[in-house]
Amino acid sequence: MTKSIADRLTYAFEILEVDPSDRILEIGCGYGAAASLICGRLVDGKITAIDQSEKMIRAAEKLNAPFVSAGKAIFLAAPLHEADLGHSRFNKIFAVNVNLFWMKAARELEWIRELLLPGGTLYLFNQPPSAGKLQSIADSTGQNLTDAGFTVKQIKIGDQKPIPLVCVIAVGG
Repeated sequence: MTKSIADRLTYAFEILEVDPSDRILEIGCGYGAAASLICGRLVDGKITAIDQSEKMIRAAEKLNAPFVSAGKAIFLAAPLHEADLGHSRFNKIFAVNVNLFWMKAARELEWIRELLLPGGTLYLFNQPPSAGKLQSIADSTGQNLTDAGFTVKQIKIGDQKPIPLVCVIAVGG
């Protein structure tokens, strides 16, 4: 049985506008649904996806086995700031529903800034439990990004039902 892909992941995929040669880092990949969408667009690009849960990483590797074999996807089980990414750098980094970024993320955002290639973009998506939290999450995320030396380029609100998704898009400083 194939798992359906959540609307929030489909929306994130659309906003990312994946190019065939993108080098993408996904933070908090869960069972790998977004990675499977992304890999379908990659030709000479690659996605590295991390999650703290070893169980989720195993599920992601299983779901994306052909892409892992083809060298288009790598999955790592580790907390964000402990992931061993070697010398890898990315032109797009994204996270969906990783609450850390609107709460307290100075250490992680500093690390992410180092991982972004010049001109690279960070996309932080969040679908709160109630629509009334969208603005406060957008504001907190934007402030955390600014404090960490990023420039917020855009804030998008999706039209998901019953609760929209907010995406804060930023570039490194």
